[in-house]
Amino acid sequence: MVWYAGRMETNEISLHQVRVYRFVWEMKDWVTNAEIARGAAVAARTARLHTRRFVAAGLFDQIELFPGHSFRIAAKPESRNKAYALRLAQAAEAFGLELSV
Repeated sequence: MVWYAGRMETNEISLHQVRVYRFVWEMKDWVTNAEIARGAAVAARTARLHTRRFVAAGLFDQIELFPGHSFRIAAKPESRNKAYALRLAQAAEAFGLELSV
């Protein structure tokens, strides 16, 4: 387990995490949790969980809008949390997905 910002991060990376990160990475623009859920083919609550974690890890930027928050890839995610970004890229490769970090 790894700690960041006083929170615990597990070492395991799920396919859903990779899908969420990859979708937001490819969009290059602000997207909502609902758009992420549809585009990454995950449940809405899964999208909410992972976006919250990616914001806390410094990989996503968040803007708080009504009726919901929007997210985009951080300006330099690999410099904000290099270890996590690298593990995401390695997991993507293991799952047979392409992910440039």
